[in-house]
Amino acid sequence: MKRSLPDELLSQLCERVVTLTGLDFPSQRRSDLETGLHKAARRLGRDPEEWARSLLSTPPTKHQIQVLASELTVGETYFFREKRTFEVLAQRILPELIRSRRATERRLRIWSAGCCTGEELYSVAILLDRILPDFEEWQVNLLGTDINPRFLQKARDGVFGEWSFRDAPEWLKDNYFKALGTRRFELLPRIRERAVFEYLNLAADPFPSLAANTNAMDLILCRNVLMYFAPDRARSTVLSFHRSLLNGGWLIVSPAETSIALFSAFSTVRLDGWTLYQKGPRVWQAGDAQSDTTLRSAGPPANWPDLPRGKWESDGDRSTGFPPVLPETVPAVSAAAPPETPLPLCVTETASPLGGPETGAGLTPFEEARVLYEQGDYQGACLKLKDQAEESSCPAETLAFLARSSANLGQLEEARSWAEKAVEADKLNTEWHYVLAMILQELGLLKTAAESLNRCLYLDPGFVLAHFALGNLALRQQNWTDAGRHFSNALSLVSRYPDDKILPHSDGLAAGRLRDMIRAVRGG
Repeated sequence: MKRSLPDELLSQLCERVVTLTGLDFPSQRRSDLETGLHKAARRLGRDPEEWARSLLSTPPTKHQIQVLASELTVGETYFFREKRTFEVLAQRILPELIRSRRATERRLRIWSAGCCTGEELYSVAILLDRILPDFEEWQVNLLGTDINPRFLQKARDGVFGEWSFRDAPEWLKDNYFKALGTRRFELLPRIRERAVFEYLNLAADPFPSLAANTNAMDLILCRNVLMYFAPDRARSTVLSFHRSLLNGGWLIVSPAETSIALFSAFSTVRLDGWTLYQKGPRVWQAGDAQSDTTLRSAGPPANWPDLPRGKWESDGDRSTGFPPVLPETVPAVSAAAPPETPLPLCVTETASPLGGPETGAGLTPFEEARVLYEQGDYQGACLKLKDQAEESSCPAETLAFLARSSANLGQLEEARSWAEKAVEADKLNTEWHYVLAMILQELGLLKTAAESLNRCLYLDPGFVLAHFALGNLALRQQNWTDAGRHFSNALSLVSRYPDDKILPHSDGLAAGRLRDMIRAVRGG
């Protein structure tokens, strides 16, 4: 396309787009930025240069940001993209997570950040279906987020064309899809219903967030996303991922995005030539005999077999090249002994401490705990308040704070206990009921969570986050009428706030961002 926008205007727009979306367009990609702006302006019925200048002088609407993002992002993905990643997941990472959770909380939380049209997250869902025979006995949360509403809607629909299956194993269509004509394929409902897709702008929306379900993750996949971010935005996003993961959790990026500097908060782990990032040192699960023992090794044991490459073209006995994780091959973790063979690690760089304010003299224990919480040290935050929490006069605010911290550690039953104590201490406080509802939702107790949210609305009919959460619950249960009602109520209420107003109890979410999220879910 012939350049029509002045270079100075394009340079200013590049900075503006970084602020709005995190996407960076260096000089060699300015033509892509201009092409996307022209397409977005055409869809909006605006003159390209006039609209480009208005972006610099006037805050764009949510719809304008979504249209712009959809023209600047490329939906380039397919099932089991980068097969080696999924082989490492299937043969090393997921089996270890399953082993460590089988005897305690049968729970897994996985997030595909920048999920595009859903193929990556559905690939994980299919993988778990094949290696976890008792899937239905587990609480598995599969979250996909993206900035492009059109991508999200396609992901929710679960209908894909031939292009999504390029380089995919032949068994995939036969076992997990129903043909719609000759070139369209619909994902089986039992797989599609396991994944939840939500609007999230990694550059602008706060996370981790109990409200947005982006906390206490075991695994985050963010592949071929950070490479398009401006350096500062990429660094802040990576640190937010670090806080969103449980200790020992994994971040997987594409091979082109690996960087010692960018991921310095993580331990860099080499698995069979593949680079992964893990939060903190690996430790046994709480309650194990060696719960305080750090597990590290200079490399895999001599008798550890090489990771075989998958036999993708035949289904065989459902192995697909991935060794199935049958019950007898996944020993329960007990207090008597740790797992027989921990995942061999080759750690070459060790995590550096996260920067931030220091705790110390002049701060109360609660204030020190809040500093630790903001740094992502949820365990330290809990320890700061442990003695106070055991007192009968412990404030409800402290109990609710412990509930949030425990939830971010993945200790959901303990979090529930703290939240229930906060409610008992102050039954008329909507925030405590809301915190309890979010924890109940993570536990899969959707009906009880809805009851707590309705108590919030009884106490405060204008509590916008409760309406939004009830809308999402109804959406998960395919109750379109209730979902529409709650989202309409939430949209009406949030419109009363200035865009930059941080909503109460929202983990830092601004009113304008929540409005964007509601409209994205509703489709306009």
